[in-house]
Amino acid sequence: MDPCPLSRGKKLVHLDLKGAPPKISYLHELIHLFADLGATGILVEYEDMFPYEGELKILQSNAHPPYSREDIISIQEIAHSRGLEIIPLVQTFGHFEFVLKHSTFRKLREVNHCLGTLNPHSKQGVALVLKMLHQVMELHPKSTTLHIGADEVYMLGEGEESKKWLSIPGHNINRLFLRHITTVANGIRENYPSLSVIMWDDMLRSMTSDTIKDSGLVGLVQPMLWDYSPVLDVENNIMLMEKYKSAGLLQQWVASSFKGSTTVHTCVTSTQRHVDNHLHWLKVASGLSSGVELQGIALTGWQRYLDRSFTEEAQKKVMEALGTGTTEVGDIERLSQANTRAYPGLTLAEIIVQLTAMLESEELRHFENNLYVRGWFSPYHRQRQIINPLFAEQIQKQAKMCEMCLLYPESTVEEWIAQHVTPVLKPLQDLLKDIHTALEDMGLFISDSASQSGN
Repeated sequence: MDPCPLSRGKKLVHLDLKGAPPKISYLHELIHLFADLGATGILVEYEDMFPYEGELKILQSNAHPPYSREDIISIQEIAHSRGLEIIPLVQTFGHFEFVLKHSTFRKLREVNHCLGTLNPHSKQGVALVLKMLHQVMELHPKSTTLHIGADEVYMLGEGEESKKWLSIPGHNINRLFLRHITTVANGIRENYPSLSVIMWDDMLRSMTSDTIKDSGLVGLVQPMLWDYSPVLDVENNIMLMEKYKSAGLLQQWVASSFKGSTTVHTCVTSTQRHVDNHLHWLKVASGLSSGVELQGIALTGWQRYLDRSFTEEAQKKVMEALGTGTTEVGDIERLSQANTRAYPGLTLAEIIVQLTAMLESEELRHFENNLYVRGWFSPYHRQRQIINPLFAEQIQKQAKMCEMCLLYPESTVEEWIAQHVTPVLKPLQDLLKDIHTALEDMGLFISDSASQSGN
């Protein structure tokens, strides 16, 4: 008998489509890749990329054209052809920025300056949520499961209506949260009686088993525990899952990650960190009592298959599917050793890795500590436009070499370049501009061709 229930459960890949949604053609390729790697389903968080209609059309993204109804249908057709189920994820309480940022819905905020949290007392707010869910599920007729989010409901209880409600004896933040989620879940049950509903668990963690049991939530939702740490507390997560079981929430999920759970500016994924996270979740799953009905795991991100352990055989399967030609586990720069191009995003991954390495190099970030710059073109010299032409030539050569090594690949988005490349290049560009100005004033301008001839 297999000791790990995760190996028997569902393996979902989470697609977070807000911010940098892939083209539909690339998304189709990714679905095939997920299936090849052993996934059994896709957890799709459309947010503003969903083609909402009617009064909800305002929710569509202005930064990127949203997917069309035909696109949404094609995603499901390809997924189903590969045996993958599609589980839509629609936020219903917290992380509601893409809705509440619009002036039309401003009055539905818990507090005016927090765009992410819905006012739990607003009937109009609940009606809005159910209308959003209806449009999403209408376009997913074969989906049997829905994820309603409900994580990180910041500033809950800070609104005036909530403060008044909380002043009543016996009322507290936990009950306020559960009240809204139960209302939403019951609304879903009325319209879709056979639909299974998943929610993130973090807002439940501090609650007692009796609080959860008495809320009416049991039988309406399945909690999904998320913890992305490479050294997650195995015993604590086991205790949480056992507590949910004692409250009556027997069917549970867990969620690991492969990217987006480190720092906001991370461009290159640390593979080992996420492999370690997965391995810890395997320990959690193996330590559960028989009463916990573990449904499966969601990888919040994409590309990696979770087996009973990350053995050499599992590594080989992943690397062969990606076409990297190596079975070593390490950072994504190992992709540059690839012999094939099975993974459709491999070329772009290599470019980003190389570009990031250059942008983070000591030579580039600390260029102003260069001997010539500090000694002969300091802020004092730059302000007065004074420079020795011989040293100017040396500085120009070294600056040009750094700048010429940086690639601006067409496949990278303008936002990424503006955020990660431009701030690093600008000091170099300003330095070169000041050198040119100083030399022109001295009648000793050195042309670009002359400065490059010695490289």
